[in-house]
Amino acid sequence: MRRRARLLLGSLVLLLLAAGVGGFAAQAWFHAPLGPLAAPAVIEIEQGDSFGRVAERLGRQGIIGFPRLYVFLARRNGGAQRIRAGEYEALPGTSPATLLQQFVDGRVRLHPVLIVDGRTFRETLDALQSRPELRSTIKDPGSADLMGRLGAEGMAPEGQFYPDTYLVAKGTSDFEVLKLAHARLVAELDAAWRGRRPDLPLATPYDLLILASIVEKETAAPDERPHIAAVFVNRLRRGMRLQTDPTVIYGMGQDYDGHIHRRDLQADTPYNTYTRDGLPPTPIALVGSAALGAAAHPSDSEDLYFVATGTGDGHHRFSTTLEAHNAAVARYLSERRGGGGRR
Repeated sequence: MRRRARLLLGSLVLLLLAAGVGGFAAQAWFHAPLGPLAAPAVIEIEQGDSFGRVAERLGRQGIIGFPRLYVFLARRNGGAQRIRAGEYEALPGTSPATLLQQFVDGRVRLHPVLIVDGRTFRETLDALQSRPELRSTIKDPGSADLMGRLGAEGMAPEGQFYPDTYLVAKGTSDFEVLKLAHARLVAELDAAWRGRRPDLPLATPYDLLILASIVEKETAAPDERPHIAAVFVNRLRRGMRLQTDPTVIYGMGQDYDGHIHRRDLQADTPYNTYTRDGLPPTPIALVGSAALGAAAHPSDSEDLYFVATGTGDGHHRFSTTLEAHNAAVARYLSERRGGGGRR
């Protein structure tokens, strides 16, 4: 009888030791790097998915080696009931415990969405709606309702979005991206306006944005943007027309065929700065930080004209007088055998 008791006691001790060793091993696995994972893997958790279903999917994808053990441990620590739907990324070296915490915290995978300076609003929206990660919700880009929803009722959407890379989760709408970009534009424009040169012939921050959009389209050379801005500021001070081709092109819309003809310069539109005084009614493109800074702080220059150098680097020759400008145009035409600026 005593021998049987000793055998039972010994068996119980062995079972407890085995359970302890097993529990220790399970915890070690839970906190060790994911063994099967050699490269980043994307994980989708749908709304309403149970953790058991998620663990099975992770097993099929080769991310988790022991799905049932994963479910047991996740339920025991309380995380299994708190996972959030979304798209996640598991990285090599991540542990099952860390991955579970990602699901609980909702640390979803973020996609970089680039909004490019110099593009029009229509081009920007088309680019957003071509992204498979984003939901297309804006059906009528020309609707006044869009800017009203952004808190800028009555404003044209052109130029109202700041170019940058925005990190967003899969399923984010095009409107939500534009909302981020518009809020950033408002902040950047406000800072540029408050820090501007005080002698600029501009009445409002919107005027500064319009001028910056012209500078944005006139040159791809960042170092000469303040000089370009100075030319337009000097013209505004003297009451001269801006005579800038990008505004004419913008006003032509779909009629622009890649070339500006004399008839285009003579055809009056609200954006034809050859036929109308002052700034056009709206920006003509999205404005980057360099152009916005140049418009707020143009260089000290008396120049009133510029024409492309024709060297292919995007730079221009600047002139103070019409005679010097005409000579620069003649030089450009001689070197390029056609084309030229009309400043």
